[in-house]
Amino acid sequence: MPQRDEPRLWERLRDFSTPRQWAVDANDGVIATAGLLEGFAGAGANDRTLILAAVVMVVVGSLGLGGAKWAEEAGELDAQRRIIEEEAAQLAASPEHEVDELAAYWESKGLSPDVARRVAEELSARDALAAQLEYEHDIDEPTPGWQPTLAGATSGLAFMVGSLIPLLITVFVSGAIEVWAIVFAVVVSLVITSLIAARTGHMSLWRTLARTLLVGIGTMAAGYLAGSLLF
Repeated sequence: MPQRDEPRLWERLRDFSTPRQWAVDANDGVIATAGLLEGFAGAGANDRTLILAAVVMVVVGSLGLGGAKWAEEAGELDAQRRIIEEEAAQLAASPEHEVDELAAYWESKGLSPDVARRVAEELSARDALAAQLEYEHDIDEPTPGWQPTLAGATSGLAFMVGSLIPLLITVFVSGAIEVWAIVFAVVVSLVITSLIAARTGHMSLWRTLARTLLVGIGTMAAGYLAGSLLF
């Protein structure tokens, strides 16, 4: 495979620190922690219990989301490595057949048979494995081994930042207005993160905002109702 240059590595690194991805994961932290706190508040929990519940959610939620993201990315990395190994074995066993496949691919894209064959041969001469991976599996660059760890770490950290918002309100706001303060802060937080996600993800602002608020407010309401009815 061709050597990876620094710009490509930097682009891949930035993929896991984009404002949109951070906003999405932070939203998860805000909504999950606020929903849990509203449930405990509905059940009549005292401040100490609420703080304990929030701290547990910060820790467990961050590790859970980060671990799930890491496992997902690690599984994709394993699958990609198997594909690369299989393609390398096929090239070693029958290189001419692989060139034929590559030529057929370019011919299907509209090139004449002669031109398609010449393109396939030139690409194969330069890097046969890279050519096969790109056209057959849409792999233009192998995933680096550190990518799953980075993805898990950034997702977990973003979740933690989001979940700290309702936690800090629980710590510093008096119990008399705590429930409504959490709701207000969560709505403001979700509006801000929705703006970031929509702007950086080229999505509709109002649809993104409506979906996020619907999920956030609905989760808190369901949590409070469950706590009130069950305890």
